[in-house]
Amino acid sequence: MKKDPNDPTGLGSIPVTPSDIRFNQDFISFGAVDCEELVCVRTAGTELQTSGENEAIQVMGYCSKACNLESTTACAVTHPDTAEDVKATLGCRPLLLDQVALDTLKRTNPAEFERLFGRNESPNFCASKGVGTAGS
Repeated sequence: MKKDPNDPTGLGSIPVTPSDIRFNQDFISFGAVDCEELVCVRTAGTELQTSGENEAIQVMGYCSKACNLESTTACAVTHPDTAEDVKATLGCRPLLLDQVALDTLKRTNPAEFERLFGRNESPNFCASKGVGTAGS
């Protein structure tokens, strides 16, 4: 799920569709109500998994959360539907702008920062490093 741009409250969500995704780019969605931390990720280069039919097709990802690059245990998998290839390669890595760019945007345009990133303060999230990269 992603924020509904037509919801003036900023609380509504709509499905992520294949047209929202670029194969070679990570995708992160804030406000994913299916996830405990409201963050859903799809790793760049992974097979496009979908649910639904025809116009109702939506892209599936996995639940994530903000993390600290220094922590070795921050990214333990808790959601039972997480795919095995994701579990095997899950770690803390930057998915957004780097910290300096994120801080600059927050300072220079707080309204746009809030619209894009909500209350998030970190560019680092628990994310798969990609299929077939376990042990790398």
